[in-house]
Parts: sequence; structure tokens; C-alpha cells
Amino acid sequence: MKIAVVTTFNKKLYDQYAHNFLKSYFTNWPFDLYVYSEETFPVSIEKGNEHRLTLRNIFKEYPECKAFVDRNKDKPIAPPPGFENYHPNYKEFRHEAVRFSYKVYSYIHFVLTCKGYDGVICIDADSVFFKKVDENWFIENDIIKNDTMMTYMGRGKTYHMEAGFLYFNLKHKETKNFLKEMKRWYDKDLMYTVPEQHDSYIWDIVREQFEEKGVINNDIGDGRVGHVQARSALGTIYDHVKGNKPKKRGYSEENIHRRKI
Repeated sequence: MKIAVVTTFNKKLYDQYAHNFLKSYFTNWPFDLYVYSEETFPVSIEKGNEHRLTLRNIFKEYPECKAFVDRNKDKPIAPPPGFENYHPNYKEFRHEAVRFSYKVYSYIHFVLTCKGYDGVICIDADSVFFKKVDENWFIENDIIKNDTMMTYMGRGKTYHMEAGFLYFNLKHKETKNFLKEMKRWYDKDLMYTVPEQHDSYIWDIVREQFEEKGVINNDIGDGRVGHVQARSALGTIYDHVKGNKPKKRGYSEENIHRRKI
């Protein structure tokens, strides 16, 4: 079984934290890594791993991404008309369609164009890896299943999924159709017709549409809000360092596995 890993970051995020992603990734994970960015800049990795890293400029690879950003970058970060009172507790990230669009287009591009892989792990660049694994670990821990289209971490029916880790089964007959539908949502700006515009919310909408047609997906979340990744099996092999304070601290307080090291 051959797996690829895809992540996204620009120069600013590389300097802030993604350099930790790269350093720990090549020490612990054996899969080919594809990094997408809207910028082109050099990154530093240990000698001998160059053949495992591919850098791609998402604006050049997918002009649709740049078109989406240019079209929507000046939109107010606020609920669209008709949804002003949808959330009593306003949180800016819920309406940052542009901020999260880079990784959505990157994942779409990879899935629709890649060859020679059985599956792809899409993972946020504010992740730090601390345990060596291979594809067998993901199979043994039921994260990779041959009969499901995607793996995600659900946080219950009243809250959006955690999109910091997604796995797509490239052998499933509906995977490319699923990503094409995600692309349609972004190409047509359809997220501005629903209450929230961030990627997790849109992933959920499209995922549920496919599940209504009979597609089976693999939810490895525990149905609870908060740092679901730290509570999952994935929390035993890497730390998703979410939030400004954890990034300054260097680890997630919730990830007891990493804190024990």
C-alpha cells in the first residue's frame, strides 16, 4: 500500500511553526510529502530526504484557487446575509473562507491529479510528529479502511468536524466525485449561502450529501467538542498544536501522550 501526505503553508507559517512539522515529519513518517503554498520559497530538511519532498505552488497548479482568493479577499469576515444571528457566540474563524481555501484547493488538486498512490493523508502544518509509524499502524488502528471513502474526526451532530486530519481512499469509486463537488462549492462561492464558511463546515455538508447516497465514511472522532485529535489514536503519534498559546508553548496541553515523552 502506497500513501502520500499533503500539507499547506506559506513562508510566514513556515517561519512560525511549519519548520517543526518538516523536521519531525522526516524523522518519524516514511511517506512521500507534498507541500502546497501560494508562494515559492526554500525550505530546510535533513540531507537524504529531498526525494521524499515535493513543493508545489497552488496558484500556478490551480488558477481557480487564486481566482477564489482574489474574488473574495475583500469580503467582510462576518455571517452572510440572513445568518447574522446563527451563532450567539461570534467566532471569526467560522467566516474565514479565504483563509482555509488554500488547503481545500490543494487537497482537491492532489486527489484529482495524483497517480500511483492508494491513499492520501491531508494534515495541518501545525502538527509535530513524535512516534515512528508506517502504513500498517494506520490499518491496525482502523484509520485506513478499504470499504470507506474518507476518514475524519467527528465532533457530534451539533459541531463541525476537525479537518486537521483527513484520509482519502484513492481506490474508492466516489473519492474523486467527492473532491469535484468540493471544488464546485468553492468555484461557485456556495459557502456564502450557508451559515459558516470555513472548510470544516463545508467538508461536513458535502460529506453528508454523499452519505445520503450510500457512501460509507470512517469517523474516528469521539463525538465531543474540543481537541478531538489529542483524544484519538492519532494523539499517540503526533501532536496537532492548535491555537496561539500552544504554539508558543510548543505542545498541546490536551495531548497527554506527548507530554509524557
